[in-house]
Amino acid sequence: MPRSPLPQRHGLDAAWVRTPRETTWATMREHLVERLPRLTPARIDEMLGDGAFVDDSGRPLAADESYRPHAIVWFHRDLRDEAEVPFPLDVLHQDERVVVVDKPHFLATIPRGRHVRQSVVVRARNMLGLPELSPAHRLDRVTAGVLLLTTERRWRRAYQTMFEERVPRKEYEAVAAAPGDLELPAHVRSHITKQHGVMQAFEHDDRAPNAHTLVELIEERGGLARYRATPFTGKTHQIRLHMNRLGRPIVGDPLYPLVDDVDVDDFSAPLQLLARTLRFVDPVDGAEREFTSPRALEAFPPSDR
Repeated sequence: MPRSPLPQRHGLDAAWVRTPRETTWATMREHLVERLPRLTPARIDEMLGDGAFVDDSGRPLAADESYRPHAIVWFHRDLRDEAEVPFPLDVLHQDERVVVVDKPHFLATIPRGRHVRQSVVVRARNMLGLPELSPAHRLDRVTAGVLLLTTERRWRRAYQTMFEERVPRKEYEAVAAAPGDLELPAHVRSHITKQHGVMQAFEHDDRAPNAHTLVELIEERGGLARYRATPFTGKTHQIRLHMNRLGRPIVGDPLYPLVDDVDVDDFSAPLQLLARTLRFVDPVDGAEREFTSPRALEAFPPSDR
């Protein structure tokens, strides 16, 4: 990946495009108008006038600059207005290599789509002054809890590989209806697929299982229960699907069993799912690490409150 000549803005790296070898455009402006349809020609002209498009050396492109093939153009994207997620991002641990945060509900892990500034990466970079901070794994936007990030690029690969190889042990907590006659602990296995652009993931009973979760009861009270869910695989929405498969969909789940058309900026009913504990052997120094969220799920507050 090329190195940007532009500094980060709002905790975000600059975007870039590489021009094709073909020379079908007379000017760089003509190519940018075609290449960046989300920007109006008037906005591109404005950005050119402000020197917002630069080459690899950081030199601003002129409005009438001749087209150059196989060149890289850098710029910062315009950001949409975002409703601020009204919950704090707490740091559980920080050292030379990693930062461990307690992610609140509704805060995206990475900047993408409609959630850019309201993401862990952007908030934490600004909060801690760590421009290369990057997540080693991800949590769904609506899931809260323990999330590990690396401080610099040089540490990123070791920790990301650890998660890709399913080395860490993760434990989640979920609040759902009391178990009743449900036999627990339960090993839930199914085949899960997720199609890009479709909100729900789906289970296929006619296929060999590719997802496995252990579900245990922690305590029950007032018709609800707090469950421990230990995933042995990492399929999208796995715990949510497996709780629903047991007939105990998680409280506040907008997707399972049915899609609930909740406004993206409605923060009133968080999904009652928490990544409680993360355990692993550090891939760099071999130390045993364990991090735990102190957060309580609001649908099942501690009994001493």
